[in-house]
Amino acid sequence: MPLPKQIDFVTLDVYGTLIDWESGIVDAFVKEAGRDGFTIDRDLVIRLFHEKHREIAAGSYELYAEVLRRAAREVAEEIGWDDLRQEPARANFLPNSVERWRPFRETMPQLRKLGKEYKTGLVSNIDDKLLGLTRRHIPHDFDLVVTAQQVRSYKPDPAHFTEIARRQGSKKNWVHIASGYHSDVEPCLKAKIPVIWINRTGERLDPKAKRPTEEVKTLLDAIRVLGLK
Repeated sequence: MPLPKQIDFVTLDVYGTLIDWESGIVDAFVKEAGRDGFTIDRDLVIRLFHEKHREIAAGSYELYAEVLRRAAREVAEEIGWDDLRQEPARANFLPNSVERWRPFRETMPQLRKLGKEYKTGLVSNIDDKLLGLTRRHIPHDFDLVVTAQQVRSYKPDPAHFTEIARRQGSKKNWVHIASGYHSDVEPCLKAKIPVIWINRTGERLDPKAKRPTEEVKTLLDAIRVLGLK
């Protein structure tokens, strides 16, 4: 899928694309586990979180706050954090931490560039309440917002992108920017929506995997691909 010759509308995923959620998640685990004198292996926790998060989101829809609580409990089980296992209500520490997840340093400067040239939208696997907390850190006037709560499903289910096309009335002149290959790139390719993949971690794809329209390292690189300076 090549980039459109004319681009009118750019959508962005939020967590991992605009917000450094991995740092926020790990910091929340470290702080809560520290109350029990339990030491967290940061790399292990984030790997397990992504694994559990993906499994939970693939099931029946529930609010994202509950997805985070369940993921926290399952990660605790895997790493032997017994105090949290014995007090499952403490898993609220993870959804409660969302308001402290910060944007990448590049986020606001690049959003301002986008907003001067195109209509912009957010496409996120989250609920409206938690996204509202996040948007305090990214004070940008988005033209369209679609959350998992609104479509009652989680990406890579295509409902987010179907809803955007419905509201826009077309898929023409639209580009999506995201950091999640499984959650965003794959459904965009299936829907024939040009997608720029921000591969911050240098993830290696299976040789048989379909390639995004463009692969870049940062949001700044994605903006440059669109021809903005």
